[in-house]
Amino acid sequence: MANSAKILAFAGSARQDSFHKKLVKIAAQGAENAGATVTYLDFRDLPMPLYDQDLEAEQGLPDNVLQFKSLLKSHQGLLLACPEYNSSITPLLKNAIDWASRPEPGEPPLSLTCFKGKTAVLMSTSPGGLGGLRGLNHVRSILSSIGVLVLPDQTSIPNAYQAYDDGGNLRDEEQQKSVLALGHKLAQVVAKLEG
Repeated sequence: MANSAKILAFAGSARQDSFHKKLVKIAAQGAENAGATVTYLDFRDLPMPLYDQDLEAEQGLPDNVLQFKSLLKSHQGLLLACPEYNSSITPLLKNAIDWASRPEPGEPPLSLTCFKGKTAVLMSTSPGGLGGLRGLNHVRSILSSIGVLVLPDQTSIPNAYQAYDDGGNLRDEEQQKSVLALGHKLAQVVAKLEG
């Protein structure tokens, strides 16, 4: 049976040459290898203002927030590469999650329509020795509390400045395999849950 999983892949970084964008693209390849359909999102293409309840009350949800929510709703799986800022989640990623958690017109408060029932896999990388591992705990806690099933499988790649080749792949073959495997695993789990 064909894998019908639809997976949204994105990094919690806007930096053009982000290590996390490279990382999540590797995992996305793993999901595609398993037969899933993967959509890659770059937050540089979907800028959102800092969450402001007064702005929301006056103007409603910004168009880019509605686009992000639509993408979340139309995919069952999430591949997230999460940079660590001061041992926690990046402001960019937290802001996107906060906006997407807000109800659209016609949705009940706290309905979390674009998060409940989703399945996610987390990964990180960092120039440091822990590979961004500490920040993943915060991302896992946030997503779990809003209805996302976050798989226990994750990876953290240390020494990011030396980790990638010119093609955006990981130089270490075992690391490359482990990240591909994350995408593959998510695709398999989502297909089973949706089947």
